[in-house]
Amino acid sequence: MKSITFNHQNTSAIGIGTWHIGEGNSDKTEAEMAAIKYGLDHGINVIDTAEMYGEGLSEKLVGNVIKDYHRDDLQLISKFYPYHATPKLIEESLKASLKRLQTDYLDLYLLHWRGDIPLEETVLGLEKMVQAGLIKNWGVSNFDLNDLQELTSIPDGKNCRINEDLYNIGSRGIEYSILPWQKKNHMSFIGYSPFGSDGSEYLKIEPILTAMANQKHVSVHQLLLAWVLRNHDLLSIPKTGSVEHMQSNLAAIDIKFTADELELLDLSYPEPKHNGDLDTI
Repeated sequence: MKSITFNHQNTSAIGIGTWHIGEGNSDKTEAEMAAIKYGLDHGINVIDTAEMYGEGLSEKLVGNVIKDYHRDDLQLISKFYPYHATPKLIEESLKASLKRLQTDYLDLYLLHWRGDIPLEETVLGLEKMVQAGLIKNWGVSNFDLNDLQELTSIPDGKNCRINEDLYNIGSRGIEYSILPWQKKNHMSFIGYSPFGSDGSEYLKIEPILTAMANQKHVSVHQLLLAWVLRNHDLLSIPKTGSVEHMQSNLAAIDIKFTADELELLDLSYPEPKHNGDLDTI
C-alpha cells in the first residue's frame, strides 16, 4: 500500500468513506462490512464517518467491523453536527459516537460544517476532549478560506489539524487557495466524494474521461480516483459498499498520468483561476 503523510502520520494513500453505509437491509450491511474489512486487510488504515450518517447507523457498522482489529493500527475519524458544537453538546455527541464505534477514543473529531455557534465555544469544547483523552486531535469540514483564517485567529484555533472539503475533477475550487494555505499552515486535507457522490450525480462525465479510461483499460471511477490522488499530498475517502468496489479503488492507486493527459483533462475540467464559493454535497 502506498502511503502519504496525513495528520503528521504515515497513512494509506486512500481512506474509507462511510456516507450511507449501514442504512440498508442485512444483506447490504453484510456486503458493506466485508468491503471495509477487505480494505483494512489490504493496507487502508483510515475510516471516516459521522454522527449524521444514518443518524449513527454508519458508526455502529464501523464499530462492528473494527472491534476485530487492533485499534492503534487505525485512524478513526468522526464528525459532529454544527448544532452540537458547544462544549457540553460536543462531549455528549462524542461519547455517543464512541459507544456506537465501540472504542474509547477518536484520532480525529471534526465539526461537520459551520453553524451559528461561535467558533471559540467549539474550539474550547474540542480542546477539553483532547485533554480528557477522548480524542487525539480535531479538525473541521466544509470550511472555506475565510472560515479557516478566522478559526486560526482565535485562541487554540491553530490546533486544528484537518479540513475536509469536496474535491473531485469537477469541483476543483480548493486548488486555488485552500490547498496552498493549508500546506503553508501545516494542516492536512481530506477530499470527500472523489466520484461526485453515488452514481456521479454531482459530476458531469465528459467524453474525455470515458475515452481515457478505455485507453488505460480502467473504469471511469478508477480514473476519477487516480486523478484526485495524482499529487499524493491529500487524503481521499471514497465510499465503498462492496468488496468489488474496494478492489477497484485499491487498484486505482497505481494509475499514472502523463503531463499531456493531465493537460487534456484540464481542457474539460479547468483548474480555478480565482477564489470563489466552494462546492459542497
